[in-house]
Amino acid sequence: MPGRLAPSSSSTPHGGHRPGPIPTPAPIPAAEWRVRLEAHRERARAHTVPTRRRRGANRPHPVEDFLFTYYRHSLAKLEQWHPGFPAAIEAGAGADEEFPSFWCRSPYRRRDGIVFQDPSQLPSAKRERLRWIHDLLVATAGRPPILHCHGLHEWAMVHRGAEIRHQGVLPLRLPQAEIDAFVESRPLCCSHFDAFRFFPASARPLNRLQPSLDRRPEFEQPGCVHANMDLYKWAFKAMPWVGADLLMDCFELALELRRLDMRASPYDLAEFQLEPIAIETAAGRRDYEAQQQDLARRAVPLRGRLIGSLETILAATARVAGD
Repeated sequence: MPGRLAPSSSSTPHGGHRPGPIPTPAPIPAAEWRVRLEAHRERARAHTVPTRRRRGANRPHPVEDFLFTYYRHSLAKLEQWHPGFPAAIEAGAGADEEFPSFWCRSPYRRRDGIVFQDPSQLPSAKRERLRWIHDLLVATAGRPPILHCHGLHEWAMVHRGAEIRHQGVLPLRLPQAEIDAFVESRPLCCSHFDAFRFFPASARPLNRLQPSLDRRPEFEQPGCVHANMDLYKWAFKAMPWVGADLLMDCFELALELRRLDMRASPYDLAEFQLEPIAIETAAGRRDYEAQQQDLARRAVPLRGRLIGSLETILAATARVAGD
């Protein structure tokens, strides 16, 4: 018989009376979850093992390692497989040396040989964070994509050479004067705050949009390379509730987006076998826009899956809290 959530008390962390247990689905059999766990580890280690080797050799990769240095989700956590809510896992009655320790901590609970995620273990602060993420994703999905930015944000970031983020790691492939002239000759329309905040003072007034942290939901749009890359960020911030399969799908798309982002930048990536997309030419801009559009199209179902997963857990926590 499938287990059911059993309250440890009649109240919840959110202050309401629990109206009743939430049923869990039939658990994933041990033979199946072991296969899925190992398959996920291998999928993740295709990325984490080379990163660990580079760290050990002190040879960072400015493209491949970006998702671990900028987003700060650890290598070890990416390797963990979580089934996502409301899936349950067959744990058995006794100890299992193969049973992962991360399934033994909150928000997981164990009952009658079944392990499941208990929505009553979601603190109110994280619940509100998940609601904010959900609302941001819905707002982003509801806007038309902007597909004529051509990756100019990376050029704007090095305008006039005052601040060059990859200085000493990557050389510029064009003289500074040519970069400046190109930035000043094109319309800038960066809608993503986390890109715009790296613009130097000289480039900020050139941007037709002025996104800010508190107004982020008003600006983000589904054609943006960085907004689509951020699907990985929102997925790991919603872990373990959304599940590791969706997390890895978002990670792998984010890596492709990062490659596009840097190939279209003014940096020379020849050392890393990455050919530039010369957006300073009309042909390069057409190439960039086609690739951006393809990646934006692939981001649509991932955003939809994230929204659906967040709605499922938010509805469950609302029921537990008696909202």
